[in-house]
Amino acid sequence: MTGAQRISQKYLIPSEQFEPAYLALHRTGDLQRRAQKAFSALKECRLCPRNCAVDRLTEGRGVCRTSRYAVVSSYFPHHGEEDCLRGWNGSGTIFFTWCGLRCVFCQNSDISHDGSGVEVSPERLARMMLHLQSLGCHNINFVTPSHVVAQILEALVIAVKEGLRLPLVYNTSAYDSLESLRLLDGIVDIYMPDFKFWHPEQAQRYLRARDYPEVARQAILEMHRQVGVLKFDERGIAKRGVLVRHLVMPGDVAGTEHILRFLAEQVAPDTYVNVMAQYHPAGQVSSQRYPEINRRITSQEYWRAVRLAEELGLRLDQRW
Repeated sequence: MTGAQRISQKYLIPSEQFEPAYLALHRTGDLQRRAQKAFSALKECRLCPRNCAVDRLTEGRGVCRTSRYAVVSSYFPHHGEEDCLRGWNGSGTIFFTWCGLRCVFCQNSDISHDGSGVEVSPERLARMMLHLQSLGCHNINFVTPSHVVAQILEALVIAVKEGLRLPLVYNTSAYDSLESLRLLDGIVDIYMPDFKFWHPEQAQRYLRARDYPEVARQAILEMHRQVGVLKFDERGIAKRGVLVRHLVMPGDVAGTEHILRFLAEQVAPDTYVNVMAQYHPAGQVSSQRYPEINRRITSQEYWRAVRLAEELGLRLDQRW
C-alpha cells in the first residue's frame, strides 16, 4: 500500500505486536467452548434478530433458509475490497449464501435470495480458510455471516488447530443479534458492518425489517466496544477495529446525515467509514416497483455525504 508511512501512532499496531484475537481463546480452550455454545443455540435458533426459534439441527429453516450446515457461494482472494483489507495479495473472502434481510435492491440476489451455492461441512469450511491463507491473503473475510455464526466457529476450531493465523473480518449488514456478537467477542479482529437505513419505515420498505435501524445501532456499538477504532500495521493493512460502510442512496432515502452523525457522536469521532457511491438499480427495483430508487445517485448526492463525513471528523477510507 501507499501512504503507510502517514499512519498516526494512534492507529498503528506494529506487525510484531499483532496476534489474531482467537488464538488466546484457543490456548485456554474457550474457543472450543464458545463454538459448542453457538452450536447448541441452533436447536432453537435466535442467533439473528429474526428470532425464528426453529430447530436448525433437524433441517428446520427459518428466514435465513439455512439449516445445520453453512452454504457457500464462492471463496477467493478479493482485490475489490477496501485498500486496507485487500493489500497486494487480496482479502480472503468467503461468500455465504442466503441472508436474514430481504433487500429489494440486492446486487447479489442470486446468492442472498435465490440460494446459489453449495452446502459445506465444517471441515471443508476450515480448508477454505487455510487455502486462502496459503495463497497469501491478508485476512479471512466472512461475507454475510450473521446467520452462520455457529458454523463459522465450529470450522474455526478446526482451522486454528491446522495453523490458521490470519485476522478475521466479519463483513455484515449489521443486522446482528447481541447474542451472536457476544459469542464473537475476542474472536473477530475486524468488524465491517454496513449501516443501510436510519428510519424504520424505509427499513421495512427496502429490507423487510422495520427493526433494522435500532438493531444496527446496537450492533455497531457492541462491535466498537469489542475492538475499538480501526488500526493498521506499518504497511497499511487493517489489523483490528471497526470499519463501517454506508451506501449513499437516491433521494437520501437511507438517512445518510443521521447515520454519519450517529457514528461520529455516539460510536467514536474517529470511526473509519467507507462512504460508497456504487448504488445502482438491481434485484426487484424497477420503475413500477420502487420508482424512487430506480436510478443511480448523482455526484452531488455522493459528495454531499463525503463532505459531511469530513466535517464530522470521521476517518474516510484511504485517508488517515
